[in-house]
Amino acid sequence: MDVLVFILVLSVLVVVHEWGHFITARLLGVRVEKFSVGFGPKLFSRKRGDTEYMVCAIPLGGYVKMAGDERAACKGDKDEFFSHPVGHRALIVLMGPMVNMVFAYICFYFIFLLGYPTLAAKIGKVLEDHPAAAAGLLPGDRVTRIDDKAIVNWEDLHKYVSTSGGQTLHFTIVRDGQEIAKEIAPKIRSVENIFGQKESVRLVGIQPAEEIVFFKYGPGQSFVKAYEHLTDLCVLMFKALYHVVTGAMPAQDALGGPLRIFDVVKQAASLGWAYLVITTAIISANLAIFNLFPVPVLDGGHLMLLAVEKVRGRPLSLKVEEHLTRAGLTLLLCLVVFVIYSDIDHLGWIDKLKNFWPK
Repeated sequence: MDVLVFILVLSVLVVVHEWGHFITARLLGVRVEKFSVGFGPKLFSRKRGDTEYMVCAIPLGGYVKMAGDERAACKGDKDEFFSHPVGHRALIVLMGPMVNMVFAYICFYFIFLLGYPTLAAKIGKVLEDHPAAAAGLLPGDRVTRIDDKAIVNWEDLHKYVSTSGGQTLHFTIVRDGQEIAKEIAPKIRSVENIFGQKESVRLVGIQPAEEIVFFKYGPGQSFVKAYEHLTDLCVLMFKALYHVVTGAMPAQDALGGPLRIFDVVKQAASLGWAYLVITTAIISANLAIFNLFPVPVLDGGHLMLLAVEKVRGRPLSLKVEEHLTRAGLTLLLCLVVFVIYSDIDHLGWIDKLKNFWPK
């Protein structure tokens, strides 16, 4: 079942991505010859109009084959890819990642509309020798307000405490049905963030209870919440990439391959449909950004070559493009090997093999 859910999630994301290329090409008058979900041997197919729709054996991707999408084979017919102006070709390439991003937004929108799962603002543990313990907070207390800020979930609580500037925070809690006021002076501690960097944060010394609550928003609020959530996610991904490039964060911590994605999807599915939809949205946004990397064979690489063509007034020579494509493919294959090795190491399989292997 886990494998089937994983294949379903990947297939949906592939269809979404390739549909972006497909529908844009069709709207601009480019003939699409093949629409494939998966690679490798063809399992089954159906021809409708000019397009053959296929499902192939390896469900780790897909592709759209357009008429005349190889410059050397383009005959100059008006329905061929390379017969169209640079702007049309760039739009066809760009719409794959863009539709992935739109799909992520739609997923977030419906999650906020139907019920967004998050931790309740309920204390599960009070750490000793911390301000919360000194103020008399107890496990089971529910925080409803800090200063003038209404607290509806643990995310609100954490964000307000960590970014607050006052010397003292006025907590309003509910204990045994009674409302109690507490004053707490946060401590400033140096902690390691998700990028492995030290930063100073304000702490009161409480941890959340394992209580999940679902918050539903109206259509208008869901529209804004989905945008904010997707924007925060994209900013976080670009920060991670920046820290990897600058060497501040190990690449194996930021990049995940199919094995790690399978593990994440499996865990999300075990928690419920809402978590699975959220995870699908996150993967879709990651896929969009990854495909925009300026590496030949990826959409971003094609856009880079089209930008060069636009500036020069003519494309690069076929020989130069072939060399760039081979270099990009080599780089991508090296990346695939690296992320698969990182996945195996992350999941602890390498240590298990070492322990299994006789010394």
